[in-house]
Amino acid sequence: MPSRKALVRRPGPRLAEGLVTHIERAEVDAGLAAEQWEAYTEALRENGWETVEVDPADDCPDAVFVEDTVVMYRNVALIARPGAESRRAETAAVEEAVASLGCSVNWVWEPGTLDGGDVLKIGDTIFVGRGGRTNAEGVRQLRAAFEPLGARVVAVPVTKVLHLKTSVTALPDGTVVGHIPMMDQPSLFGRFLPVPEESGAHVVLLGGDRLLMAASAPKTAELYRSLGYSPVVVDISEFEKLEGCVTCLSVRLRELYA
Repeated sequence: MPSRKALVRRPGPRLAEGLVTHIERAEVDAGLAAEQWEAYTEALRENGWETVEVDPADDCPDAVFVEDTVVMYRNVALIARPGAESRRAETAAVEEAVASLGCSVNWVWEPGTLDGGDVLKIGDTIFVGRGGRTNAEGVRQLRAAFEPLGARVVAVPVTKVLHLKTSVTALPDGTVVGHIPMMDQPSLFGRFLPVPEESGAHVVLLGGDRLLMAASAPKTAELYRSLGYSPVVVDISEFEKLEGCVTCLSVRLRELYA
C-alpha cells in the first residue's frame, strides 16, 4: 500500500520576516497564520494523511515552507540546498525526520542549489524549474540522484515567479494546471489546463478525487468541481503574503517502504 505521511513544520516567531521576491511585502498576522497552519494540517489528517512534525527552526523565518528543503522520489530523499542562503539552516532537522522514517538520504552539494518548490513530479517524470532558486548544477545533481531509479528529469525555465510550483501543479490524471500569466512556456507541458486564478494553479493530491487548494481561488474550485474533482479548501492568506501556497506547507511521502 502507498504510504500517506506528510512532513509539516509549524510557523516560527519570525514568520513575518520571510523572504519576498516577486510580490510587494504585506503585513503578516502571525496569530492568524498559526490558526491557518493548524487548519491546513487538520485538513491533511481528515483526508487520511498522518502528519509528521519536523523540529522547529525558529531562527529561520521561512522554515514553515518545508517543501523547499527536500525532494522525494520513491523511498529516496534528496536534501535540498536552498537558493537563498538564509534558508540553508532549515535542512538539518528535515534530514533527521526523513532518515527516521527509513528513507535513503542523498544531498545537493555546493555549488548546486535546489529548492523543492521547483520540483513537480508526474508519475516518473520530474519537471524541475531552472530559475532564481535552482541552478543548473542543482538540476544536474537531481538527475544524478533520481534518473538511475527510473525517473525522467525535464528542466523548464522559471523567470516570472519564485518556484515552478508557484505557476503549475498537476491533477490526478497528470494534466498540468497553471495560470498562464505566471508561466514561461505553457507549451512545454503535453496535457495542460489553464486556470483563471493564480492560486488555482496550486493543488495537493489528497487521494481519489480530492484536491487540497486555497480559498483564494473560488472560480478555479468551481472549474475542478465541473471536472469531477472534490476541492478541499483551506484559507492560507497569511502564507500567500510570503509567496507560499498549499504545496509548500508540507512534503507528501507516498512511497515509503513498509
